[in-house]
Amino acid sequence: MLLKLVAFLFLSPLLLNLVQSLDPAFNDDVLGLIVFKAGLADPQLRLTSWNEEDNVACKWVGVKCDPDTNRVTELILDGFSLSGHIGRSLVRLQSLTLLQLSRNNFSGTLNPILAQIPSLEVLDLSSNSLSGFIPEELFQQCGPLKAISLSRNRFTGPLPHSLSSCSNLQRLNLSFNRISGQLLQSLWSLSSLRFLDLSDNLLEGEIPGGIDSLPELRVISLRRNNLVGWLPENLGNCLMLKSVDFSGNYFSGTLPLSMRKLALCRYLDVSMNSLTGQFPDWIGEMRSLEFLYISGNNFSGRLPSTLGNLQSLKEVNVSKNRFVGSLPESFEGCVSLKVVDFGQNSFSGNLPSWLFVLALESASLSVNRYSGSITLPASWLQSFQSLEALDLSSNALTGGIPAAIGNFSRLQALNVSHNSLAGSVPSSVGELNTTRVLDMSHNRLTGSIPPEVGRAVSLQQLRLDGNLLTGAIPIEIGNCSSLTSLVLSQNNLTGPVPGSVTNLSNLEVLDLSFNNLSGSLPKELTNLSHLVSFNVSFNGLEGELPVGGFFNTIPTSSVIGNPLLCGSIVKQSCPAVHPKPLVLNPNSSVSNHGPLPPNLRHKRIVLSISSLVAIGAAVFIALGVVTVSILNMHARTSMARSAAAFTFSGGDDFSPSHDTEANYGKLVMFSGEADFATGAQSLLNKNCELGRGGFGTVYKTELRGGRSIAIKKLNTTSLVKCQEDFEREVKTLGKMRHQNLVALEGYYWTPSLQLLINEYVSAGSLHRHLHDGGDDGSSLTWQQRFNIILGTAKGLAHLHRMNVIHYNMKSSNVLIDVSGDPKVGDFALARLLPALDRYILSSKIQSALGYMAPEFACQTVKITEKCDVYGFGVLTLEVLTGKRPVEYMEDDVVVLSDMVREALDEGRIEECIDKKLKGGYPVEEAIPVVKLGLICASQVPSNRPDMEEVIRILELIRSSSEKEEMES
Repeated sequence: MLLKLVAFLFLSPLLLNLVQSLDPAFNDDVLGLIVFKAGLADPQLRLTSWNEEDNVACKWVGVKCDPDTNRVTELILDGFSLSGHIGRSLVRLQSLTLLQLSRNNFSGTLNPILAQIPSLEVLDLSSNSLSGFIPEELFQQCGPLKAISLSRNRFTGPLPHSLSSCSNLQRLNLSFNRISGQLLQSLWSLSSLRFLDLSDNLLEGEIPGGIDSLPELRVISLRRNNLVGWLPENLGNCLMLKSVDFSGNYFSGTLPLSMRKLALCRYLDVSMNSLTGQFPDWIGEMRSLEFLYISGNNFSGRLPSTLGNLQSLKEVNVSKNRFVGSLPESFEGCVSLKVVDFGQNSFSGNLPSWLFVLALESASLSVNRYSGSITLPASWLQSFQSLEALDLSSNALTGGIPAAIGNFSRLQALNVSHNSLAGSVPSSVGELNTTRVLDMSHNRLTGSIPPEVGRAVSLQQLRLDGNLLTGAIPIEIGNCSSLTSLVLSQNNLTGPVPGSVTNLSNLEVLDLSFNNLSGSLPKELTNLSHLVSFNVSFNGLEGELPVGGFFNTIPTSSVIGNPLLCGSIVKQSCPAVHPKPLVLNPNSSVSNHGPLPPNLRHKRIVLSISSLVAIGAAVFIALGVVTVSILNMHARTSMARSAAAFTFSGGDDFSPSHDTEANYGKLVMFSGEADFATGAQSLLNKNCELGRGGFGTVYKTELRGGRSIAIKKLNTTSLVKCQEDFEREVKTLGKMRHQNLVALEGYYWTPSLQLLINEYVSAGSLHRHLHDGGDDGSSLTWQQRFNIILGTAKGLAHLHRMNVIHYNMKSSNVLIDVSGDPKVGDFALARLLPALDRYILSSKIQSALGYMAPEFACQTVKITEKCDVYGFGVLTLEVLTGKRPVEYMEDDVVVLSDMVREALDEGRIEECIDKKLKGGYPVEEAIPVVKLGLICASQVPSNRPDMEEVIRILELIRSSSEKEEMES
């Protein structure tokens, strides 16, 4: 036994052989597995049945044997929470046919010794933390191998050429790694291959020809890589294909004609590419299709009526294309259809008659040009019993909201916002007792909010803002105990804020601004512990503001426009004893304004001193506004004339304007949408200015469909490249699409004026969330901050994969969308300028003080992606500490990275974490992230990791923390 113990501890092949010779009962399988176990951490004690005293391993957990020989044939340890390295000892299992170690935490590189197991048919090491290159030696002797899965690890480098040796291979899954390089032509020599999944990697280049040499192929997925070119023309010759996924790449051209032969195909996903042209009529020949996803391309024209032939179709998503006309009536024949998304196209006419005939579960027709009314005949019982989500927002629908809306017994989300719907909010909304999101905002609804809304007890979000609603807020709203967001702004609501609102203990967002509410605010509002956003500005509220907790930190903008409110936030004290009022002669009012109403004839007009002061101030401000307006009139007129010179160019991608006169500009929208809601004159309206930066001023405007966009007016006109170079660079930047990047949607060019048209991100910049009073940093939880750091890293990494340097990384260039996800904006604007001296460039981004890498000050050091990494490091510290990169004290200047580095050296790093961090933070995550930020902000470029490494580290920090939490 002593020799066995030595063997277990040191794993020496010599000692293993010695032990075996001394104790023949201790066979190879038992020895190999015991040595394997000795090198593992087994926190859940799943391997306690593995006993070195046993002669055979057949009764051990996870082990299966051949009943005749008692040799181990299968080792299945899926999800055992094991960690450690996969050592050499498993090669002793010479009869092993199946090795499944998936969903553990094995780390290190992949040991090629596994290839020496002569009978191995299935190798599954998926969902671990293995890293490094996939060794060529692993597949050089893989004759019996039929299935390989190395998915969800951290493998890098190219595909091993030795894969072509696996002539019997039927399944290959290398998805969710960081494998790079090009697809191997030799893959198509694996004639037995049935399943191929290389999705979510970094593969690039074109798909090599010859894929039709895989006659047995059933499933192929190349989703989310960096592949380019056309889809394989001979793909349709793989007649056995049942699932095809090429989504999330950069493919262009059209669908290959040969695909019409894929009569067995049930799943087709080519979304998020750059495919063009009309969608083919022959799609109706793929009769087995159940799932069709083509969103996020540049398909145009009408949808073919042959889609109605696909009676097995369950889900279809054609959103974010350029389709026009009406949806085919033939969809009525798709009786199995459950989920449809036709959003963000240019479909028009009335809503399709089959929309509520089919038993749909989810339907989105948002951001189109539909008109007419919403008609819900009572006989359409199927959809009333099945529909869970309906989105008709951002169209031109008119008429009222039908009362039959309450018949949708399973509806969880209803969005009819940004239309022209009129009439009242139907009382039947009270029947929507499963609905979580109800959005009727930005219509023309009138009347009062029905008290029946209080019966919709599952509501989490209620939006009625931007309408013409009157009357009081019903006290029954307090019965909606699940509400997290209540937005009733921009209406004509009157009366007090009902005290029942304070019953909404889950409320996070309360916006009652721009109404005619009166009375005082309930003091119990301070009991709403989850509140992160509060706005009652521009009403007629009075009295003392709530005090304590969240209400000690709200910005003044949340309560502005209520002159009779008092409290520390508005810098107006609330006197315990009111001053003696001034009594004015009411006859003066009578003589100036006519007789008083009968009920006021015998009453005096009483004004307090503070009221008179407020009136005087208002008169003074009004005079100032008139004066400023007159002074600015000429400037606005000139700006409007400049904007009026635009000529619109929609339709074809990057198509030029047809007007070539010198006085007119060229406007190109990559999406084809060039229909601005208020005309070109609104594009540079100073009232819509969002902000200014080193490269220009940003304005907000809307397209006709109601979708907002942001327009950046470049102030570098004297430095901008010539038109040809400028357009080439802009088109390149326009193809930089990623969920964590602000999308560039178009541009405008004249020799004297250049505009960049960007996606509008509504929740503002990270800088505003962290530092400005409008959005206190305390509203950002640790989870939100970590996700912002990780998402920003992913956006930068995508730019670097495309060989693009941001140059201007800072918190004001990271925007937050409504879901709380970050989007990196203003990237690579320096590419629009000619080759500049770095001092000129740094002056253009001088607002990034504190973020700029030291290389900018040294002519001999090359500007690389590591400059962005430096800025990212400083931004990470900014998010964690809530402090600016450089802060100016009375007699000192504090550099954030130096301050944090000093605190780390002195062992007091936790003092630097933002004290306003809502809900606290996990130290086991925060400290490693601080250290990562400092490493990224190293003075030496070579010491900084690349952004791919940063992402891996962040994911490891998160997964390690989750593991500790699970074990605790």
